[in-house]
Amino acid sequence: MLFADVVLIGVSRTSKTPLSMYLAHKGMKAANIPLVPEVAPPQELFEVSPKKVIGLTLRPDSLNEIRTARLKTLGLGASADYASLERIMEELDYARGIMRKIGCPIIDATGKAVEETAAIILEILYKGERHV
Repeated sequence: MLFADVVLIGVSRTSKTPLSMYLAHKGMKAANIPLVPEVAPPQELFEVSPKKVIGLTLRPDSLNEIRTARLKTLGLGASADYASLERIMEELDYARGIMRKIGCPIIDATGKAVEETAAIILEILYKGERHV
């Protein structure tokens, strides 16, 4: 992570992995750190320059739809805690707290294609933008 060009952080299903792969295809070293309330983020996350860290978020209703669809794909009930709005709000609040502590830019990726979000990330990294 310390040698990454960009470190993407966010809760589950905020497109961290597809974005990491897309950015890697563009020649960037991308790290991807999931933020989960029950698991403390690695200490290295707080040692990386905040200019290299990008927080990803989605609107709760959108995240609920995505997670519910994911559970159905896995053959699990849509009522699992993972997709509940209460759990999603808890996770998003936790993630926002970590992002504020780091002081990194935060992108709301709701409704954005991977390429669109990647373009915003590249703009932030190369132009020094702080918030989108």
